[in-house]
Amino acid sequence: MLMLDADTILNTLPYTTLVDELAALHREPIGMVDELLMESTDREDNVGHFFIRAGWQPEQAVGAKVITVFPRNNRTREKPSIQAVYVLFEGTHGTPIACLDGTALTWVKTAADSALGSKLLSRTNVETMLMIGAGQMAPHLVAAHCEIRPSLRRVSIWNRTRDKAAKLASRLATEYPSIEFDHSDDIENSARAADLICSAVGSTEPLIRGAWLAAGCHLDLVGAYTPEMREADDEALRRGALFVDARETTIGHIGELTIPLAAGVIGENDVLASLSELCRGEHPGRNNDATITVFKNGGGGHLDLMCARILHENYQP
Repeated sequence: MLMLDADTILNTLPYTTLVDELAALHREPIGMVDELLMESTDREDNVGHFFIRAGWQPEQAVGAKVITVFPRNNRTREKPSIQAVYVLFEGTHGTPIACLDGTALTWVKTAADSALGSKLLSRTNVETMLMIGAGQMAPHLVAAHCEIRPSLRRVSIWNRTRDKAAKLASRLATEYPSIEFDHSDDIENSARAADLICSAVGSTEPLIRGAWLAAGCHLDLVGAYTPEMREADDEALRRGALFVDARETTIGHIGELTIPLAAGVIGENDVLASLSELCRGEHPGRNNDATITVFKNGGGGHLDLMCARILHENYQP
């Protein structure tokens, strides 16, 4: 059985190739199951989560990722807050064929998911990006967006902790010398100036106001993953053309949609298409350059399976 460690996963493929292959696999039928357990504690910032995310593409492959999310690790920095392992089986006989570092797979899968959403929905000439959050996912999301949209010329990073945003901006500036990186002290002004906004903050209170979104902006929402979490306010969802990576893992599961749905702010029909529907040409995506597009990256076992397949098939020792 092939063992793929974090370095291999992070360096096997450029995001441009990964996104193209991910789009192709979205045209195949797939089933998925997600299970989430939550730790019982009085401290909201300490709540641990345990996920099992499984996917099955008939006759092709089946696999599952087991994930722990322990926010308390952010305080000590001794361990990542998100850790996981993934097991991939071939689809004819159910034989295990690969075991992958699940933490690195999560980073790559999540970033590729958002990059595919951007490729299908953002304007091709975006130049300015705002990254909200400077956690473990942020550098991977920035890398994926920059590779998919080479027109990007400036990236601002905002974080609740200013020094963390500054350090990430400095690090990314050395990796992408053709792009201007800076840290933002004003989330509103940076959002108003952005062609593309990516947010990866586990927040229960919206950070992004719909009134800030400029015509033609693409909003990529990554951070919310529980029924209580959301990153954008009601106005952002009202103003934007709304898309999701998968209806099965977002509607009824993540607060970004369930809260405004329950309040009657939006209806299920306002979710215009999923990535599979976009990749199969069942919806055209962006209408024009003035449309505001909102993409909810909810993840799911189907995406882990697709990316594990791609990495396994492209591995060269």
